[in-house]
Amino acid sequence: MGNVERIVFLSLVLDLFAFTIPLPLFPRIIEWYTVREISDPNGLLSRTLRFVSAVRGIFYKPLQNSQRWDVVFLGGLMGSAFSTLQFLVSPHIGSLSDTYGRRNVLLITMIGNILSALVWIQSTTFASYMLSRIIGGLSEGNVQLATAILSDISTPRNRSKALAHVGIAFAICFCIGPPIGAYFASRPVPLFVGALQMELNVYAVPALLTLVLLIAETLFLTVALPETRNTQPDKPEVHVNEKSNAASAVRSVQERTEILRVLRKLHFLFLGIFSGVEFTLTFLTFDLFDWNNKQNGALIGSIGIISALLQGGYVRRAISKVGEGKMAQRGVSSCALGLVFLTILPHFVSTRPKIAVGLLRAAAICLAFTSATVVSSLTAHASLQCDEGFDKDTGKPAAVYPELAKGKALGEFRSSGQLGRAIGPLLACASYWTFGPSVTYGVSAIAMLTLSASMKTVAVLLGKSS
Repeated sequence: MGNVERIVFLSLVLDLFAFTIPLPLFPRIIEWYTVREISDPNGLLSRTLRFVSAVRGIFYKPLQNSQRWDVVFLGGLMGSAFSTLQFLVSPHIGSLSDTYGRRNVLLITMIGNILSALVWIQSTTFASYMLSRIIGGLSEGNVQLATAILSDISTPRNRSKALAHVGIAFAICFCIGPPIGAYFASRPVPLFVGALQMELNVYAVPALLTLVLLIAETLFLTVALPETRNTQPDKPEVHVNEKSNAASAVRSVQERTEILRVLRKLHFLFLGIFSGVEFTLTFLTFDLFDWNNKQNGALIGSIGIISALLQGGYVRRAISKVGEGKMAQRGVSSCALGLVFLTILPHFVSTRPKIAVGLLRAAAICLAFTSATVVSSLTAHASLQCDEGFDKDTGKPAAVYPELAKGKALGEFRSSGQLGRAIGPLLACASYWTFGPSVTYGVSAIAMLTLSASMKTVAVLLGKSS
């Protein structure tokens, strides 16, 4: 691992650690605000919960715990709102990094993240908490800029290995962040903070930890991260001359632009389905197994651990031999298999519960393989289309095509995935409540198999462009 790669990986761990700390707290935070604001029927939370209850009532009317379902669904809506903001802002963050530099834009986004944490600490109303989420959604740029930085400093041959660090950081932090967030949720506020005599959020301690991590990340990036835009990799593999055949260059740009379009579509469709599966998985365990938060946390944590092991032990070693397209296709097929397990699972819950739990664990392993492979492989695929090569005499980028600028192209790629993450959970919830888990996961399995078959198109396009 090179020096810049190490810096980016450590900053990602800090950033994603801070990002995952509040994830298990969403339902509890909403419940706390509900108790505080229930007497105000015209407050933002009361009006939002009435809307959520009305929407949920169209699809599903539980016999008991209806308010709990509404709180869980509202937590999903908050996640969808965050993804929607990322969908809107990601292309602009990428374009700005192409113009002003990755480092400069990254540090500016970190200021927004710090502001979001500060607002969270003092958010004693639901409206102020939503403000903190909005600031965070508009500011989060670490993942996409880390992808652009790693693409800047890596050659096409080692691109996938470099970008695997993003997936490994995700897997590690999704294992440790939520449990630590839940632990610190019950800890008292430090004395020096209590001495300020300010009214704080009920989960001010996790918010303070998030703030400390973000400040540490910002200081670390300020001191350690160099600018990488227009940086030539240590071992360049492609040299082009300014007098090279113009027609060939135009054709190559057109082909790469088409590949990026197909990859954005695949990214949107995959995350639209996969994020819905992720979100409804806790519905399934609550509805059919009556699992508590600890059991759900253990399931999600096991998926993260297996994903991290696969990222470091298998994907980084095998992807150069298998290829990004084939690796992503394998991950999508694995997800389809996991969805088949989830489809037949409900039929065994009452008669053979051990088999049902075994099917759930098998599905979790399949989903872990999917988490380890698909997004990182598609991202590497996308970044490879942005390499224009370097002039052999000057060492500078040989040609600049706005549609292939790394920051913009990768920002648009991330944006498409975030749109899928915004829509997927809502559609999956509606289907789960209307048709039940077997139909929902069965249709999703068919969709994933269809998507896997369609991914051969990318391999054909790459073959033409190589």
